Amino acid sequence: MPIARAIQIENSSIYDAALDINILSYIGQQIRMPRIAGVTTAVPRHKLEQIAVKHFAQNIFGANAERLLPVFDNALIDSRYFVSDMEWFAREHSFTEANDLFIQASLDLTQQAVVALADRCSISTEDFDVIFFVSTTGLSTPSIDARLFNRISLNPHIKRIPIWGLGCAGGAGGIARAFDYLKAYPNHRGLVVSVELCSLAFQINDRRKSNIIATALFGDGAAACLVIGDDVPISENGMSHPSIVGSLSTIYPETLDVMGWRITSSGFEIVLSKDIPTIVTSLVKENVDELLTTHNVRAGDVHHYIAHPGGAKVMEAYTEALDLKNGDLGHSFAVLREYGNMSSTTVFFILERYLRKTKQQSGEYGLVSALGPGFSSELVLLKWD
Repeated sequence: MPIARAIQIENSSIYDAALDINILSYIGQQIRMPRIAGVTTAVPRHKLEQIAVKHFAQNIFGANAERLLPVFDNALIDSRYFVSDMEWFAREHSFTEANDLFIQASLDLTQQAVVALADRCSISTEDFDVIFFVSTTGLSTPSIDARLFNRISLNPHIKRIPIWGLGCAGGAGGIARAFDYLKAYPNHRGLVVSVELCSLAFQINDRRKSNIIATALFGDGAAACLVIGDDVPISENGMSHPSIVGSLSTIYPETLDVMGWRITSSGFEIVLSKDIPTIVTSLVKENVDELLTTHNVRAGDVHHYIAHPGGAKVMEAYTEALDLKNGDLGHSFAVLREYGNMSSTTVFFILERYLRKTKQQSGEYGLVSALGPGFSSELVLLKWD
């Protein structure tokens, strides 16, 4: 009998204990919980008060808008940021002209957000290993992340993963995809960038109700988020750094006409159904419960809700569906009031406020949630250590 085997048999209890330790060590290595290390945001320079946009819509749409004007007052929005002033929107523009502006303005805002993120997290812009670029409000090939490479110093071997078409769900979806990637590459830094210039989808000749509602609701903005693997050191930057526990993506059948864009020769036409709040009320809780159950988390353990504010009625639906208390969606309402709905970018504005302004206790959970075209849902479960 080999000596090594004899020693194992003679000292079987020691061998079994060592084996158990090795197994536990192996399991521990496989349970990867990437972490959010920082978030920055950026907005274009044109800030417009909601009352000014309301008067603009009244002048442009005339009698068609009269009965819908209360939507501007009921949207719970005080101001928004746009890439151009009202004079630009008062003139008709070709799809090419609007899209060229999208490329230029998106690149400027992306650069601003990414440079600020690297500075906040005390790293170089060359330290990012992968970039997830999220947008749905313009078209660009090469994508904006490739164009960014010629603006700032980035790793020439950076992995580029553009994500287009998730709409409002794209912010939470981008974090979820970074989470998936970093479980496989625990020594990498993931950069999630979101840029949405919703105002450029404005159609001056579109008198439909959905276009007028969109005029009352959407704004422009950009954000950058650093998500790091387990093996990457983290630096203090005035923000808390929650771990990502898990995510859940859901797409609902026969709901293609609930939300999205119809791309025409003149540009993007909004598709927006009045049934969205009803869908939120009826379906979101089931998805949240499924995610929490998967990770053995009770609903009462979730203390922080980073919910994308699709609009005031959507927020009311979230509150009803998840039985939330007053104040649970305070940051979501605050971002909606100050910036409007910036599609996928909005959730990062809420997350940035949460990580900077809210005190979290060890062991508390948070939920990032957003809905988008498909019709689809993206959920991300966070935990503060």
